[in-house]
Amino acid sequence: MGTDGGGLESRAMNKIHQVVIVGGGPAGLTAGLYCSRARFDTLLIERGMIGGQITSAERVENYPGFPRGISGSDLGRLIHEQATNYGLETLHAEVTKVLPGQRHNLVTTSEGDFVSEAIIVASGSQYRRLGVPGEDKFTGKGVSYCATCDGPLFKDKAVAVIGGGDTAVTDALYLSKFASSVKVVHRRSQLRAGKILQERALAEPKIEFIWDSVPTQIEGDGAVRRLMLKSTKSARISVVDLAGVFVAIGSQPNSTEWRELLPLDEEGYIITNELMETKLTGIFAAGDVRHSSARQAITAAGDGATAAMSATKFLSLSAK
Repeated sequence: MGTDGGGLESRAMNKIHQVVIVGGGPAGLTAGLYCSRARFDTLLIERGMIGGQITSAERVENYPGFPRGISGSDLGRLIHEQATNYGLETLHAEVTKVLPGQRHNLVTTSEGDFVSEAIIVASGSQYRRLGVPGEDKFTGKGVSYCATCDGPLFKDKAVAVIGGGDTAVTDALYLSKFASSVKVVHRRSQLRAGKILQERALAEPKIEFIWDSVPTQIEGDGAVRRLMLKSTKSARISVVDLAGVFVAIGSQPNSTEWRELLPLDEEGYIITNELMETKLTGIFAAGDVRHSSARQAITAAGDGATAAMSATKFLSLSAK
């Protein structure tokens, strides 16, 4: 798709990079570590916080190597530091367009154009948010989007899960292992989750369902203390005292700029094979932006390592 024709080099602000990585979460940072350590000229482009979504996690307790846990921001910082020690370059910019070529690819960003021989897409996904007052304020302080990441932090505390699909019910079942009680708040009077999951949740004594209700506000002091709910039938307002709100209303991939270039699944995630290869030669995808991702920091890092090894193998073969 597209042609090289020598024009890409003349349009680039910088020299040709062997690898350009789009996204600076665990997948992109790990890919950067592997590519740089293999002595490939690598540029990582991140539009937001280095570390990605993991930086919003107050405590990460399921990433190997940290027996007492680690803050998400520290985890991102340490992986970045490790990668830059081997020569990884980092640019804060937003990728706006990609033009694939036969030998080189043009990556257009808010900070100019860059040319690469290989691209690793690790732009991640973003959780769908409630959009209510207090959500941003208490993210990482009681508001969470990852039950498996943060559930153990709420041992013997009351929590709520917002949503009614498979993820919400699975999260509720997982949280019931730790929390004193789990309230599942759903805007409808019937779950969308699979029947087996429903049966398990309905049989769990710690789980209570609050039907036909939507969150309107999250309140607290230094951490979450209350959740305000409104009935979708009567508009009646109720208050639930709790310590944690787990939002499970889905996520969406950051794949807009790839929509016309790469095959996406029905939800917009990039389709790859097990080597993280896309349909375009020399373009790879890793982490939460990839279909079938487990959406965990450690699996994203594994994807990043695989993508980097595939990219460096591609570059080595291309050089022959």
